[in-house]
Amino acid sequence: MDMKIKEVAELVGVSIRTLHHYDQIGLLTPKEITDSGYRLYSEENLETLQQILFFKELGFNLKEIKKIINSSLFNRQEALILQRKMLIEKRKKVDKMIETIDKTIKHMAGEIQMTNEERFEGINVGFNQFEEEARRRWGNQSIDEINAKLKGMSKGEQNDLSDRWDMIFNKLACLRDQSPESKEVQATIKQWYDFLNENFSKYSLDAFYGLGQLYINDERFTKNIDQYGEGLAKLMSEAMEVFTNNQIRGGSNENNN
Repeated sequence: MDMKIKEVAELVGVSIRTLHHYDQIGLLTPKEITDSGYRLYSEENLETLQQILFFKELGFNLKEIKKIINSSLFNRQEALILQRKMLIEKRKKVDKMIETIDKTIKHMAGEIQMTNEERFEGINVGFNQFEEEARRRWGNQSIDEINAKLKGMSKGEQNDLSDRWDMIFNKLACLRDQSPESKEVQATIKQWYDFLNENFSKYSLDAFYGLGQLYINDERFTKNIDQYGEGLAKLMSEAMEVFTNNQIRGGSNENNN
């Protein structure tokens, strides 16, 4: 049975203005607008709205969501499976942070003693998972500089960094059906390149290319990256190679923004 816009707004907990906006930008068009001006939403509309809200919860903006759900290769069931996986990881992270808060409260009350490592459990961005391999490939100085930068960050800054890391990987996971040369993939790979350069050490194009090769040549990296979506490591590696070659040739990657 079709629902009026007010009923949908009350059911979902969004404003009528929000639903109007979704219609205006072509994100969620109601099934019908009656002669009396009532907007009627079908069950299919509600399914689309559910997808929109799940993607929003995971940090995607409306422009990105529109591209995803309007893709000819978009599969709702596959999207739900991916969203579930992403939300489980988010829940694990939140649960661990709550546990750390509880321990911190007990520590402040003198009930327990916490180590410095325990203080940051659940909020450590975890970029040193392959630190030994990174040191072997890129030297101690670069890795020491990264670690020092991370340790100098506040909890909020570390959380923000981790969220931005996840955001880029989740975006790319949703673009796995596209060519590594596509504008959407290249724009997101540029975000990854900029993110690494802004927050860690300065990556030369050769180093960025080498990092991409590591994603598929080292099964530890492949396994870790593919947790975001099967085949993501391969896509990123190929896209990073395309990005590097375009930059070297003086390509117009900036047009992909």
